[in-house]
Parts: sequence; C-alpha cells; structure tokens
Amino acid sequence: MPTPKLKIGCFPYDTTRSLFDGTVPAGDLEYTMDTAATLPEIFERLIRGNEFDIAELGLTFYLRLLEPDLPFVALPIFPNRVFRHSCVFVSTRSGITEPRDLVGKTIGEFGTYGQDSGVWAKGILMDEYGFEPERNRWLIGGLEHPSAPFGFIPHPHPNDIEVSEAPEGKTLSDMLDAGEIDALFSANVPQCVLDRSPNVARLFPDFEPLERDYHRRTGVFPIMHTIVVRRDLLREHPGLAHDVYRTFTAAKDAAADRYRRDRRLYQVPTMVPWMHALVERNDEQFAADWWPYGISANRVTLDTFLRYHYEQGLPSRQWKVEEVFAPELLDT
Repeated sequence: MPTPKLKIGCFPYDTTRSLFDGTVPAGDLEYTMDTAATLPEIFERLIRGNEFDIAELGLTFYLRLLEPDLPFVALPIFPNRVFRHSCVFVSTRSGITEPRDLVGKTIGEFGTYGQDSGVWAKGILMDEYGFEPERNRWLIGGLEHPSAPFGFIPHPHPNDIEVSEAPEGKTLSDMLDAGEIDALFSANVPQCVLDRSPNVARLFPDFEPLERDYHRRTGVFPIMHTIVVRRDLLREHPGLAHDVYRTFTAAKDAAADRYRRDRRLYQVPTMVPWMHALVERNDEQFAADWWPYGISANRVTLDTFLRYHYEQGLPSRQWKVEEVFAPELLDT
C-alpha cells in the first residue's frame, strides 16, 4: 500500500526549514508542511483537532498523555532543544540574587505547571543547587496575553505543591515587571526583559558559561520537543518511521552543513556580529554532530529528562526510554 500524502505540523526552525522549502531529499515520502504563530497552537491542533499525521510536540505534553491507546507515538527526532539556566527570570524587588533565595517565593509558569522548559529548569536547580519546588507557590497563566492554563492536556502536580491560576486579565510578564510575582520560569523571554525593564533580571545573568559547564560535566543538551506520528499509519506502512526519521535528519544535516560552509565566510549570511566566533566555540565543545537525533546519542539527556519529570511528581511512575519512542527506532 503506497504511503498517503502526509500533513506535517511543526515550527520552521533551522532544523526543519529544508522540509518547508522542499530542498531536502524525501525519497518516496510525500508531505505538506504547516505551522502556527505559536508552538502551543500546533500542539493543540494535534491533540484536540487531530489535524496532523506527523507533528512536533513538547515532551512533557506527550508524556502526560502517554498510554497504550494514545493515537500517536514519538520518534527520536528533536527539533527544539535549549539550555535552560537562562530561562529563570526574577523581580529585582524580590531580593532573589541566587538560587537559594527562591525559597518561599511565588513563581510564574506559562500554560501549565511543568512545561518542557520548566521541567528542565526545576530539575537543573534541584540537581545543582538543592532547589525544592514544593517550597514555592506556583502561578500558571499567559506570558504576554491573559489566558487560562492549557485546556488540551491534563495538569498533574504533587498534592504538596501549591499551584493556582493567575488572576483574570493578568499576564505573567506584567506581573513580574510589577513585582506581583517574584520569579518566572519561561521558555520565551518575557517582553519586560526585552524592553530592559530595571524591575527584572535573570537569575543567572552570565548564563552561557554555566550552561557550557553543565553540558561538559553532564553530557546533557536539554531536549524540549519531539516528533510524533499517527500510530495507525506506522502499523499500515512498515518502514514509515524510518522514512520520517531519515527525512527529518536530512533536513537537520542540511542546516548544519550551511553553518559549516559559512565558516569560510565568517557566517556573513547571518546578521549576528561575531557569529563565526560562536560557531567556532561550539565546534570545540560539541561532537561532529551538534544536534544529534536518535536514541544512543541522546540517551543521557532523555534519561535525565524522564528522571526530572518523575521527581517533580508529574507522572505516576518514571517512564523508560524504551516505552516512550517507536520500537522500530530504538536502535538509532
């Protein structure tokens, strides 16, 4: 049975741009690409609207839904990964200047308690600084626009953690700027920080050396999102998982090759001054493949995320990598 034309929903990253412009070799795989203004929109259209055959999905969103009859399954493709010391923002009125000052404070988080960036930030703080999330009050809301917690996923959290919704009409960015919350764990940089408000700062202002040191010591490059495929399609079309994996990998490799070629040109295709120096520093720190897909190259990172997820009380038990990803790709 020939594979049908597939609808793929994901963000146009460097790692996926060749899928959008059609320059990646896809073999027999036929597909159309779709995206949205924000990533949660893609997630909701997948989960609630069943709009995609293949889609990007946050790891914790996927794990909250993981059960035997879940209609989609994850492939070890990771288009979005970010080091997360940089994602903790604080009110300058809060007295927070180091991690131990977070104790007893009110912390905002976008959309749900324990979204992908929040799981990583809490886990890193727990491992490195003895952070205890249960000693804080957590406020869930919209970052730049007032919104209720995401309505398309469950919202588990431990009984001993105080979690509530942001007041109606309030945004987390404005509340941080006004000192109405003490800190914010956010995947996106809040507008008050972009506007250089004197009322806000990062918990770790010089975050790059800390993140590089964390990576050197642990081998962890935090993964936010994975790619999921409809389970029925994988049953009906043996080999589809490998075809999707190869196609996404080819797109990611094409992006990496552009950076390698542009080293000759001091990365002039970009507008970022000293981009060439950053690329060269990264080339020294990372293996030949900066952004690996597959299980083996990401085993430490995935095991760490699953541990953090469990330690933060989000699942009833700790998932194993072998339970999370499509069996036919466990040897990647």
